[in-house]
Amino acid sequence: MGYSFSFTSEIVGYLQSIERARESLRWVSLSPEISAQLKQQARLRSTHYSTRIEGNRLTLAETEQAVREGRTFHGRERDVHEVERYYLALEQIDTWVEHNSSITEERIRKLHALLYRGRKARPTPYRDGQNAIRDSTGGLVYLPPEAGDVPALMQDLVAWMETQATILPIPVIAGLAHYQFVTIHPFFDGNGRTARTLATWVLFRGRYDLGGFYALEEFYAQDLPGYYDALVTHPHHNYYLTLRTWLIHNGLKLGQGD
Repeated sequence: MGYSFSFTSEIVGYLQSIERARESLRWVSLSPEISAQLKQQARLRSTHYSTRIEGNRLTLAETEQAVREGRTFHGRERDVHEVERYYLALEQIDTWVEHNSSITEERIRKLHALLYRGRKARPTPYRDGQNAIRDSTGGLVYLPPEAGDVPALMQDLVAWMETQATILPIPVIAGLAHYQFVTIHPFFDGNGRTARTLATWVLFRGRYDLGGFYALEEFYAQDLPGYYDALVTHPHHNYYLTLRTWLIHNGLKLGQGD
């Protein structure tokens, strides 16, 4: 099934700004040592801000100490493991980009395993049950698709990213992939972190790494309410009701291209 979206004048303006920044950075000449240092700092900021969105308590300085020096913090061992694994996942993305590796379901599942369990973990299987998202009071925030539908939805998402790579602007593909991934919610946990690294992967693979000096996760963290609002699927809070609305809007019925 295709994805329904449109370009507003505001979005077009943002895309033009991205292109200007990308073009400017193409002509920046730095020594290999300075370039490597800036890229490492960007990766640390990405690690810190993305995990902070999920409630990680380490500061940026502590994140750097944990990742670069192997320092531990009493009572915050889980936080240390989270930043270590996120940094590891970003390194893996760099390796895949360097080798021009395609984005596949297997690698997405491996990315989740790196984020959630570490280097030696096998690719995480998709969830085999429901994982309704609830707020602190127990109220339903979002009901993802049933587990049985997840493999086909992920297959469609990966195929869509591949077919659109030469059609749509890369930043648009990254944003829609992020959105659709969290909509599918293919894993029991760690979907937000995986979605953010997937968006980064799409951008880097499409040569939109902006020199490797920019931490996209820092941008998310600067406006968390806006970030969460952008991920809201529909007032129904139910994947299938949202799907039905989309189909009706496009003159289709369930069973026709769903």
